[in-house]
Amino acid sequence: MRLSEDRGQGFEGPRGRVKNNDKPTESRAIGWLISRAKAVWPWIGLCVAAGLCGGLLIIAQAWLLARMTSAVFIDGQPVSEMALPLTGFIGIAVLRAAAVWAREVSGFEAGAAVRESVRRDFLRHLDDLGPAFTARTPAGALASAAVEQGEALQAFYARYLPQLALAALIPGAILAVVFPVSWAAGGLLLATAPLIPFFMVLVGMGAETISQRHFQSLARMSGHFLDVLRGMTTLKLFGRSRSAIGSVGQAAADTRVRTMAVLRIAFLSSAVLEFFASMAIALVAVYLGMTYLGYLDFGTYGARLSFAHGFFILLLAPEFFLPLRELGQYYHARADAAGAAEELIQIFSQAGTMPATAAAALPLPAAPDIRFESVALSYGGARQGALSGVTLDIPFGQHTVVVGESGAGKTSLINLLLGFVVPDSGRILVGGAPLTAMDLAAWRRQVAWIGQQPVLFYGTIADNIRMGRPDAPAADIAEAAERAGAMAFIRALPDGMETRIGEQGAGLSKGQGQRVALARAFLRDAPILLMDEPLASLDMETQRQVSETITAFARGRTLVMLTHRLSSLRGADAVVMMDAGCVVFQGTPAQFLARPSLLGRHFSTGRLP
Repeated sequence: MRLSEDRGQGFEGPRGRVKNNDKPTESRAIGWLISRAKAVWPWIGLCVAAGLCGGLLIIAQAWLLARMTSAVFIDGQPVSEMALPLTGFIGIAVLRAAAVWAREVSGFEAGAAVRESVRRDFLRHLDDLGPAFTARTPAGALASAAVEQGEALQAFYARYLPQLALAALIPGAILAVVFPVSWAAGGLLLATAPLIPFFMVLVGMGAETISQRHFQSLARMSGHFLDVLRGMTTLKLFGRSRSAIGSVGQAAADTRVRTMAVLRIAFLSSAVLEFFASMAIALVAVYLGMTYLGYLDFGTYGARLSFAHGFFILLLAPEFFLPLRELGQYYHARADAAGAAEELIQIFSQAGTMPATAAAALPLPAAPDIRFESVALSYGGARQGALSGVTLDIPFGQHTVVVGESGAGKTSLINLLLGFVVPDSGRILVGGAPLTAMDLAAWRRQVAWIGQQPVLFYGTIADNIRMGRPDAPAADIAEAAERAGAMAFIRALPDGMETRIGEQGAGLSKGQGQRVALARAFLRDAPILLMDEPLASLDMETQRQVSETITAFARGRTLVMLTHRLSSLRGADAVVMMDAGCVVFQGTPAQFLARPSLLGRHFSTGRLP
């Protein structure tokens, strides 16, 4: 996914470029956010209930304060008689604090639950899309989507949604106690209340667009920074580290500008709402003052407006606008969440690599032959297809070596076999049945894979090997490591199998990491082996040993090996040569070696070492 400064450029996905007219609208984004709230409605309901309880307690507290003030300063009652009302006032303050605590906790739990579910579903969807999607998507952009954009959803559920209900409930409760006292004061509050939502929407109309561009800028910076970190060695050797620092600084500056734009919208919104709320409160105060001075004589149902009633109304006027002002403050949280949701929806909308498994998936054959029938494949945005009309037979138990220049389509064959992508046309048969009709997870359990860039995870060496078969005992792990030629260096490590390695195999050489990956594949004991340059990064002697081990291990199994090494033809049953997405040769190693024109296109020598 290549995020662009110009939103009209869209982004690149596995199904092609998504244009701006395909992007989710704001209403779709809000609808998606609301749909994610279904699982946390109890928390949101508790948050609203706690907020409403706090609002009702404010009304009670204002009434007690107005009555105590009137009794002491107007009626002349001694302060000693105010002990009971004062105790009630303090008790209400304690209850308000408890209501605020309950509101904060329940709101946080609602947001945290949604964030967790979104991130879990996001990772599951990435797993469904497979490496064909993630390989063409900057890791920084995906990390930003999972972390930053997931974090932006918190305030929507913790603040905005509960406040949306409280902005109607609490002012309604205040009007219910003000109108019986003075219809004029209640009418002023009711008439000025719509001004705040109106200007809130008016100021925040562009906030969603600015927020989405902010997230795009953040994703670009994250991806660029990650690329610089990964390529630091190359940058240093070519003397380009200073320019890389400058480019990261420029990306950070762009993100800073976007962030300040979002903050400007938030502060402008708050200032406008405060201004109109203050003006409305001032109107109520002017009405009350003019009434007490005798210039106005209406709005109280013909009765005289007492000091207690007027003070009570004046105390409640700011509280009437407070939920509306808070809703305005949280409106930028809505815009942030909508912008983040649009980015997440674009990834969630990418179709999975394989169709959903049918309820009655076909069983996997015990010793399946594999056949490609006129298979064509193209990746989104590519002018030329990765594969074109590939027909290929791989009988079970055959050792097949696939050769060809970079870009010839070798890796696409593996991606198809692993179910990471589906063909645009043609079909892949496993034991005579279409691969798409089988249980994909069960099929992958029958396959062991080794790439030329094996991925090792943080943990012990034993943990990394055990990924091949999680329930394997220690003896089987040690045997797999021995067969892969890894025990020689593992024994020399301080903690042996329990030695911890860092991310991406930090602490091991590339050749050592390759042997750990081989051990992982051997431990899996799968009937089908797929290998991409498994001897890469190994010295000559280790290459010979591991090659013999692979040959021995692969007996009775299907082996498909992508290679650039002529020595890998030794012991192979068939050679497949690919060029420009087509199979240009399929035959035995002897037939391949007998054709110098083909041999010279791929190998520098025509003899086996």
